[in-house]
Amino acid sequence: MTQDYNANLPQTASREELRHLVQMQLQALLEQQNFQGAKALLVPVQPVDIAEAIEGLPEAMQAIAFRLLSKDEAIEVYEYLDPVVQQKLIEEFKHQDVLDIVDKMSPDDRARLFDELPAKIVRRLLTQLSPEERQATSLLLGYKPNTAGRIMTPEYISLKEGMTVAQALERIRSVANVTETIYYLYVTDAARRLVGILSLRDLVTAQPDQTIGEVMTRDVVYVYTETDQEEVARIIKDYDFLAVPVVDAERRLVGIVTVDDVIDILEQETTEDIYTLGGVQSGGGNYFQTNLFTVARKRVVWLFVLLITNTATAVVIQNQEEVLEQVVALAAFIPLLIDTGGNVGAQSSTVVIRGLSTNEVQANKFLGVISRETLAGVILGVMLAIVVTVWAYFLQGNLSVAIAVGVSLFAIAILASFAGSALPFLFRSLKLDPALMSAPFITTAVDVLGVLIYLWTARLILGL
Repeated sequence: MTQDYNANLPQTASREELRHLVQMQLQALLEQQNFQGAKALLVPVQPVDIAEAIEGLPEAMQAIAFRLLSKDEAIEVYEYLDPVVQQKLIEEFKHQDVLDIVDKMSPDDRARLFDELPAKIVRRLLTQLSPEERQATSLLLGYKPNTAGRIMTPEYISLKEGMTVAQALERIRSVANVTETIYYLYVTDAARRLVGILSLRDLVTAQPDQTIGEVMTRDVVYVYTETDQEEVARIIKDYDFLAVPVVDAERRLVGIVTVDDVIDILEQETTEDIYTLGGVQSGGGNYFQTNLFTVARKRVVWLFVLLITNTATAVVIQNQEEVLEQVVALAAFIPLLIDTGGNVGAQSSTVVIRGLSTNEVQANKFLGVISRETLAGVILGVMLAIVVTVWAYFLQGNLSVAIAVGVSLFAIAILASFAGSALPFLFRSLKLDPALMSAPFITTAVDVLGVLIYLWTARLILGL
């Protein structure tokens, strides 16, 4: 950053350490009510780092720190803030302060903010935006959430085939300050249909009197407004694009999705998948900035589901209690078996769900994937069964019980691998989120069937 706060850290300090120092110094200055010192501290700091520092402050100080910024800097910093903090600041600001910031935001960032705000506030803000910004924002909000249309920006540079390179460069100079990026230039016809693309490199290396039609590429990779945002992110990643054009049903160019938005999407989707794998409902904002009651509500749903479904395990144990009464040592290994089975199932489901998310695994090739994971379960089962049989015999000194435990774990590992790999495909075919649905069903299947397998195996081996 700058030596104003760099000087207090070793030369090898990481960016995270620098951010933390800024946040600590800012908080200390605000506690001392040294607002001029706090303002001077933030002058040389990058907007993204200021946003990080403000998010780390106590809630009561966040609005104070934000008000220290100049108007232009406040607009840029605001776009980097977490949606939860953005909403809290909106509630703190005077109406005109809010309007000035929101009106100057880029349309895609503004649309993302409006998605997080209550509908009443969105309607009020929309009516008071400038006509151009209101039209741009309403256009984006008119598309379905999580689609290319919703996340694109209409701020791009379009050229015509008949333009010369010199004319095109002149146009870029005149509009560069109000566009999202100038590195990709899009060529449209009279009806605004996308007909070609060229990079800024192509343009500046061409002869001034050449036409755009002579230097552009006609084979354009594009997405439609209804394309899912994950597919957009995948295209940008696969082709190493900085941006991808978005067209409507008539192939008219309506916007672009840039790589910085894609990074946000990938982080958002990954976070959502991780939360859902853990049985937590994702709310879209920063989990650790969310109210505790909201956190509890998000987490309790699947806990109730698991609580109810796992009563089936108790029913199985109750129906087989005469086996446990005769050989009490069997009860000691029930947690070991179902926990190990749950872990094996979680491993299989994790790799399959991740494969489905990244398109490494094709849904129409489910049989091969399930067979592979089941075979892995066989191999794992053999290795685990050998170890647990020896361990059970060492603990109990009863060979029959040890064999029952080992054989059961072998069968449970196969069952868990099969369930963990098959259920994500099943839920995907039913148009349900595999990440959200698989975990509780795998847990229930392994718990109930695992206990049943164990107790029936013990019956056969022990002759009960």
